[in-house]
Amino acid sequence: MFDFIRTHQRLMQLVLLILILPSFVLIGVSGYTNYVSGDHDLVKVGKTSITQQDFDLARRNQLEQLQQNSQGGFDPAMLDNPAARKALLESLIDRRVLAETASKERFNISDTALRQAIAAMPQLQVDGQFSPERYSQVLASAGLSTRDFEQSQRAELALDRVLGPVALTASVPGSVVDRIEHVLTEERTIRLLAYPASEYEKDIVITDADVKDWYEKNKQTLELPEQVSAQYVLLNEAAAMENLPAPTQEDLQTYYEQNKARYVQPARINLSHIQVNVPASATDEQRAAAKEKANKIAGKVKANSTAFADIAREQSEDAGTAKDGGKLGWITKGSWPDALELVVFGLGTGDISDVVDGPGGYHIFQVNEVQPEKGESFEQAKSKVEAEVRRQLGAERFADMATRLTSLVYDNPSSLQPAADELGLKVKSAAGIARDRLLPSDEVGAGAASASEDAAVLDDMRVRRALFTPQAMNDKQNSGVIEISPDTMVVVRVEAVKPAHVPEVEKVTDHIQERLKAERALAAAEKAGNDALASFQKAEDKADVPEKFGTPLTVTRINPQGIAKPVLDAAFAASAKAFPEYVGVKGAQGFVIVRLEDVKAGKTDDPMLAALPIELGQAWGRAEEQAVLKALRVQANVTLLPEADKALAGETAQD
Repeated sequence: MFDFIRTHQRLMQLVLLILILPSFVLIGVSGYTNYVSGDHDLVKVGKTSITQQDFDLARRNQLEQLQQNSQGGFDPAMLDNPAARKALLESLIDRRVLAETASKERFNISDTALRQAIAAMPQLQVDGQFSPERYSQVLASAGLSTRDFEQSQRAELALDRVLGPVALTASVPGSVVDRIEHVLTEERTIRLLAYPASEYEKDIVITDADVKDWYEKNKQTLELPEQVSAQYVLLNEAAAMENLPAPTQEDLQTYYEQNKARYVQPARINLSHIQVNVPASATDEQRAAAKEKANKIAGKVKANSTAFADIAREQSEDAGTAKDGGKLGWITKGSWPDALELVVFGLGTGDISDVVDGPGGYHIFQVNEVQPEKGESFEQAKSKVEAEVRRQLGAERFADMATRLTSLVYDNPSSLQPAADELGLKVKSAAGIARDRLLPSDEVGAGAASASEDAAVLDDMRVRRALFTPQAMNDKQNSGVIEISPDTMVVVRVEAVKPAHVPEVEKVTDHIQERLKAERALAAAEKAGNDALASFQKAEDKADVPEKFGTPLTVTRINPQGIAKPVLDAAFAASAKAFPEYVGVKGAQGFVIVRLEDVKAGKTDDPMLAALPIELGQAWGRAEEQAVLKALRVQANVTLLPEADKALAGETAQD
């Protein structure tokens, strides 16, 4: 069962998602939690309510599902914010409203519709057809009964009938589609003149007073988050290979012989044959007659070897090869019985054998081509053999070290040194590790994790999460073994905790100087650009193209020619009443002047527009669904209670 789950993880995640969510809405979330002491309502939906325990249960399921989908790489802190809690609560309200509507309007699903819906699920099909065996296997692996699954599906289908018809009947008028196609394909011919901020940086001078003034006004923007300095022990392939004993000459020779096929291609020959069949039950007289016939044929082909193929077609009794002139193809040495190989591999190109007693009867062989053994001798392949042997030994050692590492960090929970000493590893240190990232080295100083050769490992979400557990931060205990990849494992331990703080001005002077320089250079570029723009707009003869402008580009909204979006937006916002038209746009890298020279209708048969009507219809359908849902929420008199604000702020969540 567990093998099935491991090999069908995406399928199981979908099935569990289908099964878990309906339980919140149709069985009645509050029905089985309200009796618990201390529970309280967060939202009123008609005559029912969503309680604190409903919300907490939904959060736990949400976290579990996300962690399963990301195979342990999801950081729960990403959902520990008001926006994420608000989105979850809103989804619970929407589903409750749909459930109340479905119940009130007595929406129901027939057995036939239910069977058709389940049979249409690709996850329950084999070769495009519903498979009862797959169906039973999936449910059994999830520990679910057919009755429970079908009830949940019936409930989901009932919910779909509330808003489903709205989306299915939504359509965008043809005139709207035509207008959007026209807008998307309209062609505008433009030239660009850029004023990069970088060109003005050389003239910017930042004084100490500027730095201090900016720091006093903006120092809160420089606040560094809570961070830790950590010790860690890294076990990877390189560590396992270090100080690995060199394999002996005998070991290398043995490995070469056992894997010779990887280094040497055996000799092979291309053969044709003529066969005279001898039944397994043949008498001595019959065998003698067959041999005599084979000898006569052998005499003919030896007298005229060029006729071998024709004679094989006429007289060979091997139906499979006779029609092809007796061709057997390439035979590799070592694939036939020794007696036969002794004969055929003793022949040269063009030679014809005597009659040979072999499988199925008597044979006459002709050699069409010979390829001798080729490849590397042991001495030639020795370096490759040694590398492969060392790699195998390293893999075995890695597996042993991984097992021992787990035990050692558990037996010595407050120090990594015993494990490192026992396994011949190093205890390393790194600073500037925050909950959500590795801080830049210019903010941390020496020993920054972000500047370490192991930065990718230390920045792994699982590593950061392990460092910020209460046990790690308060008790300075070792983490468990964290598997980053099949050949990389790490154990971490918090060495020191530094609370969130604003660094002293001396430590951020360089950062402030660069920021001020960039801001002032950008302002200078904007001023220069605006001055030039004003001169172009006032020019009496606008037809002349100023020298600094680039070559013309024809752009559309669906083919921007690599133009940045702000510049493209400015080009299409420019007036098309008279040409040329000049507009300017400020960006993060400087200022750009757009010269609009022509506007014309584009081709609406662009392949990129083929799916536009469908996409517009789907978007329209989603918008209408939301409008109907909003109206249903009003009818259900959805009311957020004061306790909801506390839950959204995280004050009462029971994680």
